[in-house]
Amino acid sequence: MTRPIVSVFRRSAISTASIRPREDIARGILYICASVILSAVMGVGIKWLSDTYPAVELTFFRTFFGLIPALAFVRRAGGVGTLRTQTPGSHFLRAAAWVISFLCSFLSLHYLTLATSVAFSFLAPLFMTVLSVPMLGEYVGIHRWAAVILGFLGVLFMARPDGAVFQLGAVFGIANAFFWAIGSVSVRQLTRTESSSSITFYTHLFSILILGLALPFFWTPPSWQGLLLMAGLGLLGGISQFWTTQALSYAPAAAVAPFNYTQMIWAVIFGFIVWGDLPTLNLMIGVALVVASGLYILHRETRRRRSDLPPPPVQNSRELRDLANQGKIDAAGLADERDDESRP
Repeated sequence: MTRPIVSVFRRSAISTASIRPREDIARGILYICASVILSAVMGVGIKWLSDTYPAVELTFFRTFFGLIPALAFVRRAGGVGTLRTQTPGSHFLRAAAWVISFLCSFLSLHYLTLATSVAFSFLAPLFMTVLSVPMLGEYVGIHRWAAVILGFLGVLFMARPDGAVFQLGAVFGIANAFFWAIGSVSVRQLTRTESSSSITFYTHLFSILILGLALPFFWTPPSWQGLLLMAGLGLLGGISQFWTTQALSYAPAAAVAPFNYTQMIWAVIFGFIVWGDLPTLNLMIGVALVVASGLYILHRETRRRRSDLPPPPVQNSRELRDLANQGKIDAAGLADERDDESRP
């Protein structure tokens, strides 16, 4: 499936274990790159199956078998005790957004090339920036708004890769990123009271319940080969999600998030090998604009969070002089410190 650059940009992801492992940026990058490859492979499988099975059925089996890695995640995080929740309604609403996102993602894969579908998923960070204002009450400065506008200009190129009118597949691709962004922003709200293991578990559980109600109306009896492939894709999706969390437990988001964009490389390679698809010039221009805007939003977000951190304690006058030279304190403050040191 297409993999929106989602919560990996944000503070929504928390450690998978009760004790955060020691920082290891190289290992974190390795995990995120492996996760991206699995996600690209899953996209190939979903696109292949979408000619035979309805999107609802594919999403159901993706979620059902994805619950197995989610249960392993719960066990690793501390067991059933981590599943206590104060907001079951919020979990349900997030699952609903997740389900809609998956359905739109699988439909976009059906109508578009693999690379084009992946490209639209890169809009998720832009939607997250926009949605953080009404949903979280955050302030978005002019720099990030400019990046959002630039990214949406890229959509105009991607939505018309062949110079044709706006395609139905493009609508599903944009909707996928939008609803994934809603789910990701809701995670930021949930992590104030919920553990990451409970969010993962309840998202899968409620998604299975929602899709189970719709499944009888969108059911094509699967062959054994189709069932095995759908089961494998569900497991791959769950493992990919777990490895993303592992990446964030070993390295900061600013270090691992840019590697999510390597999914475009794998999408182009797999799309050419399996279907003989090559990206158009319009698509690559649009991707460049969206990726640039996403990376700039990440840069501004990282810079803003660093500025929110309290400054380290100053130990001596030498550190004060260094801060003064950097313009972080005024000369009057430094003079006052010198006067204090000269007093008996």
